Amino acid sequence: MVVAIVNLIDTIEDFLINEIAPQAQLIDRDPLALKKALQSMGERSLLSLRIPQQWGGGGIDQLTYRQFQVLIARYSGALAFLQTQHQSAANQIFSGDNEDMKTNYLPPMARGETLIGIGVSHLRREGKPLVRAIPLENNQYRLTGEVPWVTGLGFFESFIIGATLPDGRSLYSFIPFGESRQETGGKIIIGEVMELAVMGVTRTVKVTLDKWIISEREVIKIKPVRSMGENDRENVLFHGYNALGCARAGLDILGAAYDKTLLDSIQQARKTLQARWDDCYQKMLSGEKSEFPYRLRLRAEAINLAFACSQAAVIVSGGGGNYLDHPAQRVYREALLYAVSGQTIDVMEASLQGLVNQARI
Repeated sequence: MVVAIVNLIDTIEDFLINEIAPQAQLIDRDPLALKKALQSMGERSLLSLRIPQQWGGGGIDQLTYRQFQVLIARYSGALAFLQTQHQSAANQIFSGDNEDMKTNYLPPMARGETLIGIGVSHLRREGKPLVRAIPLENNQYRLTGEVPWVTGLGFFESFIIGATLPDGRSLYSFIPFGESRQETGGKIIIGEVMELAVMGVTRTVKVTLDKWIISEREVIKIKPVRSMGENDRENVLFHGYNALGCARAGLDILGAAYDKTLLDSIQQARKTLQARWDDCYQKMLSGEKSEFPYRLRLRAEAINLAFACSQAAVIVSGGGGNYLDHPAQRVYREALLYAVSGQTIDVMEASLQGLVNQARI
């Protein structure tokens, strides 16, 4: 099994280097190229890596998945971001209580035959719920509200939505990812594709639900009150690995710049940042079970490393780094997204403190 997993990581890296990296700039701008890249992952059964093999998944352990997160973000931020939505949806189904849904969805999701997104991040927000689920007769629920951020319009046929029940628990369910109307009058309204500074190619929209009715068989699970916050604390390092992948992409650009110029200043900067990267990566891998404050500091360091390495990549690229299609510019923008992916107040404050500490003279 260990040999198989090692071979899987080697296979993934070969795929990313040979097929994804050469067209990373195109994937960043062209939805068709991004869709083809996502389909290529499905053809290799790489879209449900954490799901057990009995359900068609890769069955890999946490450490191996962390390696995968770094690799894919290193070679294409857009692909990393889009496929994460689908992988997260698969994990939600697997951890749910609906056995029929696992049987019907997980195997084709692993192969990319069924592509599903996710829209649950709004459950992190305090105050009035953005999406409410009202229990009805006949084991049905009525969903009403706005999901402010759902990625993958045109890529995913449906998505998992999070809604708040009257008692404060969270309901997770499938809904179609497109304009829809029910005979009961329920509606799903899709907003315009957002003009984002980074990864706009993944087509993110706001989704509005007006009295949309779902049945019990469409419910994946119901989670306790405040479960999202507890999950965020437990998995605070999760998005940090994508940030490290972005930082590694910046280091790649520094290495290429040194090979071209042979300037000692570039080589010294690369070595210094690489040492920071190695230290953070090893501490994150070995610190998954450490106390929350320590893991939070590591997450902030990963975010700040993404900024530092991508900024260095722009600097050594000179004026060319300002072109929209330049690799350094793409990586620099990707660092912006990883700074706020899965952000909580704790992560925001730790990231800011890390920046302030670095700014001291």
